[in-house]
Amino acid sequence: MFRGLALALALLGTPASADLDDADITILSFDDLDGWDRDNHQEALGVFLDTCHDLDDPQWRPICALAAQQDDGKTFFELFFRPVLIRDGNDPLFTAYYEPEIRGSRTQSPRYRYPVYRKPPELTSGDVWLSRREIEEGGALEGRGLEIAWVEDPVELQFLQIQGSGRIRLAEGGTIRLGYGGSNGHNLMSLGNELVRQGVYNEHQVSQQVIQNWVKRNPEAGRELLLSNPSYVFFRVIGKVATDRGPLGAMNRSITAHRSVAVDPEYTALGAPVWLEKKGKEPFSRLMVAQDTGSRVKGAQRADIFWGTGERAGRLAGQIRDEGRMVVLLPIQRAFAILPEE
Repeated sequence: MFRGLALALALLGTPASADLDDADITILSFDDLDGWDRDNHQEALGVFLDTCHDLDDPQWRPICALAAQQDDGKTFFELFFRPVLIRDGNDPLFTAYYEPEIRGSRTQSPRYRYPVYRKPPELTSGDVWLSRREIEEGGALEGRGLEIAWVEDPVELQFLQIQGSGRIRLAEGGTIRLGYGGSNGHNLMSLGNELVRQGVYNEHQVSQQVIQNWVKRNPEAGRELLLSNPSYVFFRVIGKVATDRGPLGAMNRSITAHRSVAVDPEYTALGAPVWLEKKGKEPFSRLMVAQDTGSRVKGAQRADIFWGTGERAGRLAGQIRDEGRMVVLLPIQRAFAILPEE
């Protein structure tokens, strides 16, 4: 059943990241994982396989080849991996994100008048470019043919940019699927935090719907609020992803609701299985796969859970801000190789 074990273990052994030199690393047993025996490991194995073969790393290739042959996910993970707890001194924080679906059109009109832009060709990755105010008020992108579509709500457009991917439900019929196409390099300013700072709301009152309603009731102040966020995200059209599949993550493969998680790749290798123990109002323990990243996801115990597509997923994702514990599953010799020398 597990042919090639010797070859697999012989090729595994170097640390995942130099930043681990300053981390607190502990190798656990599977008995230490709360709820491990109750999870659907076969389902997690399927998600792991979605991106495993994209790991261009000789240390992972034998593991991926073996994974494709397995019909017992739990046994597979227990035989070939060890749970590794990596801590950097910061408190754990688990949030969630989603794939928005908003209304729009391929044609500009009085109803659909907010453009969704492709990245301008002169913008190089990593550059700090024009701010949102300069783009929207200065008209820097108008008339250049960079519009993918137009949408009807500027708040929905900003949340689409914050999530970095989404779908536009077209008035003409059909949808356009969008992936992250780049940014102007400015730091994100949270609209909710700004309303709290201004004393408009308390922190626990703020949600996307609350912000949306406030902007509609206060058009002038609302426009100023939207412009005060200097960050601006551009998109690309995704044409080869089935409608029943999730958006593309950082590994350019579809991610899976409740099984894919965004991590900080300085601490957790993309493609690695991770065991997540989320506390809070609706706690759960689940085997997930690190298949995405995010500009706000920084730290060894920081993760963003993909919650699904559409309004309901967005509403639920916005309620998640919990503590807990994340444990990365590493191939056996790699797990022991990253332990600091005594």
